[in-house]
Amino acid sequence: MDITTTLFFVFSAVLLLSAFRVITAKSTVHSALFLILSFFSASCLWMLLKAEFLAITLVLVYIGAVMVLFLFVVMMLDFESTAVRESIWKHLPVASFVGAVVALEIAAVLMGGFRAVQNAPEIPNMAQLGNTKLLGIEIYTNYLFPVQIAAVLLLVGIIAAIALTLRGRKDSRHQDASQQVRVKKADRLKIVKVAPTVEAPSVPAADKNEGAA
Repeated sequence: MDITTTLFFVFSAVLLLSAFRVITAKSTVHSALFLILSFFSASCLWMLLKAEFLAITLVLVYIGAVMVLFLFVVMMLDFESTAVRESIWKHLPVASFVGAVVALEIAAVLMGGFRAVQNAPEIPNMAQLGNTKLLGIEIYTNYLFPVQIAAVLLLVGIIAAIALTLRGRKDSRHQDASQQVRVKKADRLKIVKVAPTVEAPSVPAADKNEGAA
């Protein structure tokens, strides 16, 4: 077994373990951190496959931007994970069925793609173009519509994350600029007339003794 095969098994094991911990960790922050580890392990696998552009993109885009946004939202939200985890077991049969269907669909697509690659004729000078240029040609020619759909989904996810952080909370304090502009002097200042209180002058002790005599 060479070093490449050894690294493949190591990164694959880390990827599977971290992906399992993403859905089993009790803390949402720990789940997000395990997801970052999963992305990093997947980028290492891309490097072993000599797809450097995909590996760097996975690190810069997902770990450097998307996961930071996830952690920001998770820390800003007052999220009760106990109630959510209690309802997971109710939907487990349906979720398992949907997951199995999705896995079979992905397997069918991959098997068809592998057969197409094996039966495709060799194109000269394709190896001289490089991974980045070949990926750009494929994305903006054959996969332009799926890329646009993915971009819209990411935009929806960003808008949803911002909307979740802007929801009204009872324990948060904020100021309304429109109410501050419409405020009047009578609303802030109230003049109250108070009658003066005059204390009686105190009589010295010596004067009291003389008066008693």
